[in-house]
Amino acid sequence: MARRRKGDKVDGWLVVDKPQGASSAKAVAIVKRTFNAQKVGHGGTLDPMATGILPIGLGEATKTMPYIVDASKEYDFTVKWGVATDSADAEGEIIHSGGLTPEKSAVEEVLGSFTGTIEQVPPAHSAIKVDGKRAYALARAGETVELKARSVEIQSLTLKSHNADAGESHFSVCCGKGTYVRSLGRDIAEKLGTYGHLTALRRTRVGPFALKDAISLEKLEDLGHSARASDLLRPVTTALDDIPALAVTALEAADIKLGRSIQQSEAKQGLCYLMDGDTPVAIAEVTGEMVRPLRVFNM
Repeated sequence: MARRRKGDKVDGWLVVDKPQGASSAKAVAIVKRTFNAQKVGHGGTLDPMATGILPIGLGEATKTMPYIVDASKEYDFTVKWGVATDSADAEGEIIHSGGLTPEKSAVEEVLGSFTGTIEQVPPAHSAIKVDGKRAYALARAGETVELKARSVEIQSLTLKSHNADAGESHFSVCCGKGTYVRSLGRDIAEKLGTYGHLTALRRTRVGPFALKDAISLEKLEDLGHSARASDLLRPVTTALDDIPALAVTALEAADIKLGRSIQQSEAKQGLCYLMDGDTPVAIAEVTGEMVRPLRVFNM
C-alpha cells in the first residue's frame, strides 16, 4: 500500500517576490507551510542577494516545472565599475580594484557584443557541479575552480541609466536558460577594459509570470493558511502557455490516465496539453493521428 503524503493536496502556481537575503529554499519552505501542501518546488533558483520573481509550483504544477525552468527570463541589474569580486557580486571578496568608470557612450557601444548567442563562463560561486561537488563549495574552501564556457542566448540588453559620479550603470536583460547575469556584468566590464561586479539583481519576469502577479513572502505569511491565500494560485496549465491545448472527451481522458494513446485526426503535430473541460489531463505528444501521454495529471 502506497504511503500517504503529509499535508493537503494543493495544485497550482504561486508567484513569490523574493526579498534580498532569503534563499530560494527558504521561500519554498514558507509556501509549503502556508498552504500545508504535500509537494512544492521552485522554477529556477535566485541567489540570496537577488530579489524578484520566484515561481513556485504546488502539487501537480510541479509536473510542468521544466517548462518554467526553460522559459526566457528578464532581469534588472546594476554594475559597479572599477572593482571585481570573486563571486562577481557584492557578496564576494574584492580581487581587483582601481579600474575606471567607462563613458556612457562606450557602454552603449559594447552592448551589441552581448546579444544573440554568446559564450559565457559561469562564476566560480555558482551551483554548477564539478566532480560531484558544487562550484561555490569548492570556491569557499579556497580551491581554484575552472568552469567551461557555455552558449547562452541574450534576446535583448539595454542600458537604462548611467551614473558616472556613483561609478555605476543600470541595465535590463532578457535572456534564455542558463544565463548568469553576474557573469554578464563581469564580462561587459572586461570588454570595456575595466572591472565590474553586480550590486543589485532583480528578476522581473519568468516565462508567463510577471512582477504584477507576485506576492511578497511577508504578505503571504500574514495571510496564513486561508482561502485568501488559495485565491493567489494560478492554474497548473499557466506554465504551458507556449504549447497548444487539445480538448478530449471523458472517455478519452480515462484512457490517457491509464497511459494509453488515443486517436485524433485533426490534432496539430508535436507537444500539447490535454483538457477534459476545465480539468488538465496530461502533457502529450501528437505523431500522425496518435496522441501519446507524456505526463499525466492526477486532478
